[in-house]
Amino acid sequence: MSNALKAVTVFCGSRFGTDPAYEQAAVEVGRTLAEQGITLVYGGGRVGLMGTVADAALAAGGEVVGVIPQSLDEREVAHQGLSELHVVETMHERKAIMAERADAFVALPGGMGTLEEIAEQWTWTQLGLHAKRSAFYDIGGFWRPLAELVEFMVERGFLLREHADLVRFGDDFPALLDGLAAPLDPQRKEYDAPTA
Repeated sequence: MSNALKAVTVFCGSRFGTDPAYEQAAVEVGRTLAEQGITLVYGGGRVGLMGTVADAALAAGGEVVGVIPQSLDEREVAHQGLSELHVVETMHERKAIMAERADAFVALPGGMGTLEEIAEQWTWTQLGLHAKRSAFYDIGGFWRPLAELVEFMVERGFLLREHADLVRFGDDFPALLDGLAAPLDPQRKEYDAPTA
């Protein structure tokens, strides 16, 4: 089913983290996307998991599109071997291009930037600004605390179940990819602002 996806944006850390499984997962993600003919869209860096996922996709013959703001070009060291590299002025421009170019979004382990970027895309789906799915590739339970927080938000009445279900958590990347390719229910309830 995942061949319905033409491009997937991957958000991930510019560091490797403490568990070698994170880097192995980045290799798997890059290679799998390339093997399935899915373009990788990512943050454009050549360091940490960012560089690993890009290098794995390129090594497997895949197309890789990087988007990096000028301010991070030196810190994240822009990857010069990509199919396309866009150096932009702002983070807002970076995220807009990454959102526009992708059919779905995946988060590998990362820090606040990774979390903020995928949370924004999930929110945009909830608001009906686009109809693209998001997923957290949960390597070694990295995203488990967030999954528990999402359930707590539902329990406490701040997040509708159907909005929580717009995002997926899992440790099986091919299964996550298939889930990302599934079309959203056209009758789904979009964000409904509470009245005073």
